[in-house]
Amino acid sequence: MSDRADLRADCASCFGLCCVALPFARSADFAMDKDAGEPCRNLLADFRCGIHADLRRRGFPGCTVFDCFGAGQKVSQLTFSGRDWRGDPDVARRMFAVFPVMRQLHELLRYLDEAAALPSSGPIRDDLRRAFEEIDRLTRGGPGELAEMDVRAVRESAGGLLSRASVLARAGLSGRGKDRRGADLLGAKLKGADLRGADMRGAYLIAADLRGADLRAADLIGADLRDADLRGADLTGCLFLTQAQLDSARGDAATRLPESLARPAHWPAPAA
Repeated sequence: MSDRADLRADCASCFGLCCVALPFARSADFAMDKDAGEPCRNLLADFRCGIHADLRRRGFPGCTVFDCFGAGQKVSQLTFSGRDWRGDPDVARRMFAVFPVMRQLHELLRYLDEAAALPSSGPIRDDLRRAFEEIDRLTRGGPGELAEMDVRAVRESAGGLLSRASVLARAGLSGRGKDRRGADLLGAKLKGADLRGADMRGAYLIAADLRGADLRAADLIGADLRDADLRGADLTGCLFLTQAQLDSARGDAATRLPESLARPAHWPAPAA
């Protein structure tokens, strides 16, 4: 997978949009309620988080697993040309409406970028690149154009290509016939399961026991891995797995990861 800087969050170039534009509810993920458009109480004047180094202990683990895929800096620096939301209610209103749209578009760009880099994508690589270029063009539209965009239609169009890339990448693997797309697997007992090449798109794997499971080349796009136990699991070559998904799960030094992703800092460190 290529490593595009524009598809990685650059918080220093963003006006704290994820800390303002998006709502969250008091839960295991957040220590308080916050409405959309309301600045988080931990947001500082320079748009940095006042408890960034201590989010998990202070009751905000949900913040640690959010990824805008670079949408924040594009909205801040390109769409609104460096104007921030403070002091101008009209800019704030439009910026907060655009940010969730841009985030979805950048997520699609991230997946299309990964799919185009897969060796198996040869037959559709040109189509994937054209889709990437078209969505990238859409992200450069004005605030009004972005706010009124039919994101669902864009997602459906790109989703078809991503599904084809997934089928090509998983061809011949033992789990290719295991269709668990959107499956309710909350707390499922899948310890040691052979899930190589399985289609687990959008599956609910919250608190699932995946210890020692073989997830090589499984398609995990959109799968909910919050609190999933991945200790000793093999995620080598997983398709469309993001750092945010991985950060939301539990693992250990024996968990095998794709080369493009980092071992989460809150997982137990490997023995010296």
